Amino acid sequence: MKSSAVQLSNFTRSLTKAISRPFANPLVRLTVVAGFAFAACAAPAAAAPYAGIVMDAKTGKVLYESHADSKRFPASLTKMMTLYLTFEALESGRIKLSDRITVSRHAAAQPPSKLGVRAGGSLTVEQAMLSLVTRSANDMATALGEYVGGGSEAHFAQLMTAKAHSLGMRNTTYRNANGLPNKAQMTTAHDQALLGIALRQHFPQYYHYFNTRVFKFGKQRIGNHNRLLGKVRGVDGIKTGYTHASGFNLATSAEYGGRSVVGVVLGGKTGRSRDAQMKKLIASYMPKASRGPQRFTIARTPGAANVNVPVASLPAVGPMPIPRYDNGAVASTNAALAYADGSAGTATAAVNALAARVPSAEVPVPAPAPAFLPGGSSAAELAATDSIKTGSIKPSSGWIVQVGTSPSRDGAEELLRHAQNKGGKVLRSASPFAVAYNTGSGDVYRARFGGFDNQNDAVDACKSLKRHGVGCWAAPL
Repeated sequence: MKSSAVQLSNFTRSLTKAISRPFANPLVRLTVVAGFAFAACAAPAAAAPYAGIVMDAKTGKVLYESHADSKRFPASLTKMMTLYLTFEALESGRIKLSDRITVSRHAAAQPPSKLGVRAGGSLTVEQAMLSLVTRSANDMATALGEYVGGGSEAHFAQLMTAKAHSLGMRNTTYRNANGLPNKAQMTTAHDQALLGIALRQHFPQYYHYFNTRVFKFGKQRIGNHNRLLGKVRGVDGIKTGYTHASGFNLATSAEYGGRSVVGVVLGGKTGRSRDAQMKKLIASYMPKASRGPQRFTIARTPGAANVNVPVASLPAVGPMPIPRYDNGAVASTNAALAYADGSAGTATAAVNALAARVPSAEVPVPAPAPAFLPGGSSAAELAATDSIKTGSIKPSSGWIVQVGTSPSRDGAEELLRHAQNKGGKVLRSASPFAVAYNTGSGDVYRARFGGFDNQNDAVDACKSLKRHGVGCWAAPL
């Protein structure tokens, strides 16, 4: 059998002869041949690593697993937890299916898949839920997160993580309500299987929403992304997901013949191969599931209204970032960037340790800055305490990159859009947000990107932005 190199050589010669007649210009012939040769040699894009699990929902026994405890990106499987907390709020009476959600500008700006309700528009809680289980609408997931989370998606993500850990999902962390890319948002196949079982056990009165085939919204007729519904015996939900980093994900519940299983596939190369793998798993392991009584129960914890999410209380005087730009007003100072001791056991202790190491000497403060400094902000601005006044995402930890300030929220959002257009892939996984703070004479808005895990990631992103003409600085939260 001929080697691949010989086959490619023969292919190239044949192609050259075939195209030599129609393209008399030798430069054209060379370009076409080179293009075909490159296409023949190009390697396919690497797929996310596969992970999978099948659990007996009655006994909790793992019937099949492959890398089930390895961390992966959940993508839109995230919306399962968004719906869990929504069901919890409905059950407790804190919200109703008929409540109307006003869509924030931040929610309306989420990329597809989306329902497309404009900022300021509204829809019911039930309609938002249905848009999640059918179209996997990112905008409505954010809107639900803000509504249930008290106006803050960041706070809602904290509730999601706390709830995950209380359900035994110890390797899961959430940073947003919709599953759009964030390096810190991770889970495992095993954790998602536990969530699938918990949804059925804890909310039988709402679980039927996952079996919705078609959702009508206005003139739209929206089909479910889950192609196994109605095609595989016993399948009654739950959720699909995809991003480039995660691959094609699927969590599925199936119940028939007195048996019940939940399966999870993460990192499928295509939607079709993912679905085929799930069909195979259900066919192979459903017969091995128990027909006995329900013996596996996932304990419930208090609802979100009663969960105390740990939040560090910031000291009155915090550490001052090292000034990046002189601007002619900042005198030479001995201000140092303080770091918390690694021995601090809690977030509060860490912040207090951080404050204790701030030099007591007064740090010179420059004159008021203009509305926008391309490279950063004044020391007075940096010392001010953030005051979140919208439902925008503000990351709760990690590093941020600030790209400027503006006297208006619209201006700050324009700075963020400009930076995104210039930054390209370096900001693909970052979360843009505008933070309002009061200067004494009015509000000023900081335009920031969050979601950077460490200093190196934030600094590298800032360097790339500067190469494209966008002033910025990186700092820890």
